[in-house]
Amino acid sequence: MIIPKKVEAVLNQHLEMEANAVFNYLAVASWCEREGLEGCAKFYRDQSDEEHTHFMKFFDYINDVGEHAIVPAVKQPKSKFKNIKEVCEYSLKGEQAVTKSIYHIIKVAEEEGDKATIDFLRFFVDEQREEEVQFKRIIDRIKLIGDGPQSLYYIDKEFEKILNQKIKNAAKENNAG
Repeated sequence: MIIPKKVEAVLNQHLEMEANAVFNYLAVASWCEREGLEGCAKFYRDQSDEEHTHFMKFFDYINDVGEHAIVPAVKQPKSKFKNIKEVCEYSLKGEQAVTKSIYHIIKVAEEEGDKATIDFLRFFVDEQREEEVQFKRIIDRIKLIGDGPQSLYYIDKEFEKILNQKIKNAAKENNAG
């Protein structure tokens, strides 16, 4: 099965976003480690791993349908932040940009009558909704807890709790399948 050239082009453009997300999250993890936010750093390392998985799914899909996945150059990620709230807002903006890109791919695939790509992207539509909700909730928690020095301990524990819940949910899904 060969997909339309327009779809191939937007999929390859999206590969760049996924690759940048991998390194954006690693840069954030490094910032968190430097700030002593161990739970946040683990969370962001996990986010980076997840984005790598997404990158590979797009990469494999493009090649599987008989086209050519182009490995993109990666931009230097932002590495300095004022506080953890800014980090989370930065992360949310990144996820929103990825969502917008996925919707654009769907639009192009619909225009080109490419049902296979539309089916492939269903997983990512759901995934992006979850990611955006997750970061909105984290930002809301930070607003409740505050982001002062003494609040950072509780924020760090919240990130650890979120990561542990993600790991439990993934284990349940793996055991169910």
